[in-house]
Amino acid sequence: MAKRKTAYVCNDCGADYGKWQGQCDNCGAWNTLSEIVVATKKQTTLQPRFDGYAGARSRIHSLNEVALEQSPRIVSGTAELDRVLGGGFVEGSTILVGGHPGAGKSTLLLQVLCHLSRHMSALYVTGEESLQQIALRAHRLGLTATDLKMLAETDVMAISAATTELKPKILLIDSIQVMYLNDVQSAPGGVAQVRECAAYLTRFAKQTGTILILIGHVTKDGTLAGPKVLEHMIDCSVMLEGSDDSRFRTLRSTKNRFGPVNELGVFAMTDKGLKEVKNPSAIFLSRGEEPVPGSVVLVLWEGTRPLLIEVQALVDQSSLNNPRRLAVGLEGNRLAMLLAVLHRHGGIHLGDQDVFVNAVGGVKVAETSADLALILSIVSSFKNKPLPQDLVVFGEVGLSGEIRPVPSGQERIAEAAKHGFRKAIVPLANKPKHPIDGIEVIGMKQIRDVLNYI
Repeated sequence: MAKRKTAYVCNDCGADYGKWQGQCDNCGAWNTLSEIVVATKKQTTLQPRFDGYAGARSRIHSLNEVALEQSPRIVSGTAELDRVLGGGFVEGSTILVGGHPGAGKSTLLLQVLCHLSRHMSALYVTGEESLQQIALRAHRLGLTATDLKMLAETDVMAISAATTELKPKILLIDSIQVMYLNDVQSAPGGVAQVRECAAYLTRFAKQTGTILILIGHVTKDGTLAGPKVLEHMIDCSVMLEGSDDSRFRTLRSTKNRFGPVNELGVFAMTDKGLKEVKNPSAIFLSRGEEPVPGSVVLVLWEGTRPLLIEVQALVDQSSLNNPRRLAVGLEGNRLAMLLAVLHRHGGIHLGDQDVFVNAVGGVKVAETSADLALILSIVSSFKNKPLPQDLVVFGEVGLSGEIRPVPSGQERIAEAAKHGFRKAIVPLANKPKHPIDGIEVIGMKQIRDVLNYI
């Protein structure tokens, strides 16, 4: 019996090594190397040979010969999902949907497939649940699934044979971590199995023009489980996020070859499944009638639309030698930087104060336009003086205390005016040349000017 050959592959970057080591030399990550079995020459190939993804022999083209027609979109029936995907599904594309257990991945996609199966062939392949469990869920959600085809299978070759016979327009794999290929000598869910199964299914989808949706698990730190190369194979990667104590879910795209990235869709979990939220700003602005210190409204730009959220701060005298700095939904390192800017250029010292900041509604804010709102909410809590209820702010704060402009400033102001806000503090460069009806815009250049104004 021939001795089997093994290699060790990094789960984060895909680099391979001849023996195990604690740290990956390529990306610097620790304890990310997993053992895989290398196929020998006598083993069969994992997939049939394709001369190019389209099934035709590949040839060299000039750039000006490439057709510029856009791929036709297939509307999913859910406007928020179509927004995240860039307008709908594209034929031959591979979409990876990740999220924590219980976030609603299977529920959302079951709703979509039941809708699409009315006018096209759709196949739901489940490897984790039985067909009866899915049928019970569809019945509980009140879905009409008479035309949806189901298959309980984990063998990729068997799935390929069934798909070749049925020729579905859309194929859902739930989930990629439980699929396996017989030629890969490792357990399902391992690095080699996930990589080879995803590569085989992706090539199959490209050749046949099938829309392929892969459901993926996430690790304890919120990243997609499996090799990092999995995210390079697919065309679109979206994450469904939401806390256990909230009924709202956010769908965000992190990679999209057919549309914008960082697009955000908002859903509400109900007894009838996930329902799209038409006006997300309304659910994040559930403020009290009386103004309270430490609260201010921020205008974010998520993908292609503005979003209004409330930022809260609590500043209190610390009893510890090292005061606490806690940011929920905001970046902790940026909070520490803004506190230093506030001390140096605003004259407010918070070295002996505990500072807690929170983005209401479970939203994760990654934009630098939240800097100004964060500083004003901290000062409001520290001085114990509330800011006006009809005030909205946005702007990036630099290390020298300047307030820098942010993209799409005029659209943000117009969205705030639509929701009844009457005053906006913005960077001077974002102040519109012509006044906007119903809202007063104050442009500022330095953080000290904003503190003097309020």
